[in-house]
Amino acid sequence: MIIPVRCFSCGAVVAHKWEEFNELVASGTEVSDALDKIGFSRYCCRRMYVGHLDLIHEVAPFSQQSGN
Repeated sequence: MIIPVRCFSCGAVVAHKWEEFNELVASGTEVSDALDKIGFSRYCCRRMYVGHLDLIHEVAPFSQQSGN
């Protein structure tokens, strides 16, 4: 869905770099280089980005609006 706020393993905040990471990858930067540039050196935090599937746009059309 959306990137978790904290790393599951070490508890470091990781969500605040998500947009910067996506911009770097979209501009053609390799994923490993993008993770280095945003400052993620721990493999557990890097895993949070590498293993994430952004499914929010696929699930959103099926969400219920409040009040219905």
